[in-house]
Amino acid sequence: MVAHVAIGKRTKRLDAPQKLTGQERFTGDLRLPGLLVARPVGSAYAHARVRGIDKTAALAIPGVVAVLTADDLPIAPDEHGNPGENPLATGEALHVGHVLALVLAETDAAAEDGVAAVDVDYEPLDVVVTLGQGMDVNGPKVRETAAAGNDEEASMHNADAAQDQGGDEENLPHNVSNSIHFQRGDIERGFGEADAVVDLTFTSQTVHQGYLETQVALANVEPLGDLTVYTSTQAAFYCRTKVAATVGLPVHQVNVVPMPVGGGFGGKFVLIEPLVAAAAVAVQRPVLLQFNRMEDFLAANPAPECEIQLKIGAKRDGTLTALQSRMVFGTGASSGSPLQIAAILMGGYYRFPNLEIRGYEVLTHKPGAGAYRAPGAQQGSLAVESVMDELARELDLDPLAFRLHNCVTEGDPRPNGNVWPKIGLRQCLEALQGHPAWQNREHARAQGRGVGIAVGGWPGGIEPATAVCRLDANGKMTLVLGSVDLSGTNTTFAQVAAEAFGMAPDEVEVTTASTDAAPYAGGTGGSKITYTVGAAVQKAAEDARQQILGIAAQHLEAAVEDLEISEGMVRVKGVPTAGVSLRQIAGMSMTVAGKYEPVYGRGSSAITQSAPGFAVHLAEVEVDEVTGETAVRRYVAVQDVGFAINPAAVEGQIYGGVAQGIGWALYEGMTYDPDGQLLTASLMDYALPKAEMVPPIETVLVEVASDLGPYGAKGVGEPPAIPGPATIANAIRDAVGVRVTDIPIKPQTLAQRLWGGNGHR
Repeated sequence: MVAHVAIGKRTKRLDAPQKLTGQERFTGDLRLPGLLVARPVGSAYAHARVRGIDKTAALAIPGVVAVLTADDLPIAPDEHGNPGENPLATGEALHVGHVLALVLAETDAAAEDGVAAVDVDYEPLDVVVTLGQGMDVNGPKVRETAAAGNDEEASMHNADAAQDQGGDEENLPHNVSNSIHFQRGDIERGFGEADAVVDLTFTSQTVHQGYLETQVALANVEPLGDLTVYTSTQAAFYCRTKVAATVGLPVHQVNVVPMPVGGGFGGKFVLIEPLVAAAAVAVQRPVLLQFNRMEDFLAANPAPECEIQLKIGAKRDGTLTALQSRMVFGTGASSGSPLQIAAILMGGYYRFPNLEIRGYEVLTHKPGAGAYRAPGAQQGSLAVESVMDELARELDLDPLAFRLHNCVTEGDPRPNGNVWPKIGLRQCLEALQGHPAWQNREHARAQGRGVGIAVGGWPGGIEPATAVCRLDANGKMTLVLGSVDLSGTNTTFAQVAAEAFGMAPDEVEVTTASTDAAPYAGGTGGSKITYTVGAAVQKAAEDARQQILGIAAQHLEAAVEDLEISEGMVRVKGVPTAGVSLRQIAGMSMTVAGKYEPVYGRGSSAITQSAPGFAVHLAEVEVDEVTGETAVRRYVAVQDVGFAINPAAVEGQIYGGVAQGIGWALYEGMTYDPDGQLLTASLMDYALPKAEMVPPIETVLVEVASDLGPYGAKGVGEPPAIPGPATIANAIRDAVGVRVTDIPIKPQTLAQRLWGGNGHR
């Protein structure tokens, strides 16, 4: 067993003091001279032709400086010379809240008054609200212009999303923007061999990411014409590219300053930044836009609604024979969704010799779909894990043993033909199998509780990354990174660097630099930052360490291999009195006439093999059979984490993921009326799980080390958010004998099922 100095230890987050004391400065806290506050004018209709926008009354309000429409924004043409994508609606409103204009004022109150005074002339048009309406070949078109997609954002989350989607030449309805088709084997033969077949259809509503800090960005035109954007973003370099393309500036003239993020969960890659930047260029003054909560619900990018029909067959001994599915994901008014990821996971946890999955992305008059922590995985896992649970009941098999019998291992194929690398699914199932919560499940049932289990997996993202590790004059090491610290990863990186130097993590400073100064890193999402940037940090720290040892060897007249670094000193092994401090080495390399090069370690990674993470969850629930209310009483989360560099941070990610999974399962859903009006547009109407709704969570960390991550670590953020809906649905089925296939599982829905819709059981 290797004795580690800094890793594998519970470590407090470096940013905890300023966050806990309220000293952290977020984007919305910034103020610049001449700052204008922006407020959006959102469409009152889900679909309408905008015949005119009258600014006169708004501009007459004291403090209102400008009212900008699409025609007023300096939008650069694309690389082919065609009109560029305008952040404002251009003649056609495509969902309620679709931003038609931006009011800029010297105060927020004046901006609000200005919004109320803008007069928009609408011509209401036919509305497509449901997935069924979107799939109707005779229904109205959602939009007159082609839908823009976000494939690049999907690729940043998951390596599979960057590959061919497997669609074919199927004749599609006009509102279907994309399709996929995965197949292998002979479906008819597979179902013919089955002794039991389960065929269910599942639905999931649109779900908001539920972050505390709403979408916010501030843009400023510098005196020499450069553009600086301060923003709550998960992807600084991607944001810079999008902003530069929108306003027509070279990327070196756009500097993105990633500010602390008050929650993102996939929803804060790029959304309002191009709009705010274009507004600042238009008026040549700094502009700040922060959505209020209702604007965020109406115009941000929530997780998409979907409908999944899934049919699975198995033999009497539990061997799976076939899987067939039809998936429909709503993409809102713009194309792009996690359909492909959902399909690959739904058909990828278990060995199916015969498989066919067809999927469709459908446009509707709702906001464009975005990512939400493991995008697509919750929906796909709900379907496959519910059907697997029902199949185990049909065949009278232990549901955990049934999963163990069929679970994929290294080398097994996914639906898209790629094979799984080394994974820990089997190890997680075996860990839960031996856990007291599973061993004593009959005791829980005797107390009136239902017990459910489910699997969730995430293939993981990959993206090149670079890190810099330098020695400063005070003898401390500083890491310079381009990745956004969304979940405490900077603390993890400090531990990785400290491990190389034999020092405490608080002796390592970590700086997230702006895009002007930062080494490249991809967007923080897809459970890839620790895996990819961490590998670069480890290399940079090791490079800096070798440079330090080289200087010390010359100074001490000793061989490099005879030296060690400990507690801020470089010493000759076995000779405690022979040494030199890191502060002294810094002085020898960063002073006038110094004879040594400054210590500046560099590390890069371009990992091409992802490191999937798997979780297996167990829930115990109690159901009030009169009201249909479900209470989660116990929760066990088993997860393969590769290697837990900071176990406290890993457990924190699991706690948060479980809470969000409970929200998906029981509470969260954005509801629209037939006219496309959002009925859950505030936190009074949209239910997020509160503290009393989340039970104590027991965590079990399984460590199947990755081959390429730092010290065997892999990403841990996505997997714990995946199994929750299926786990709780299976526990409810176990408790009351009712299979609910629509999430969230609302009390009235469950009560109606329990009472047969007529008041009688």
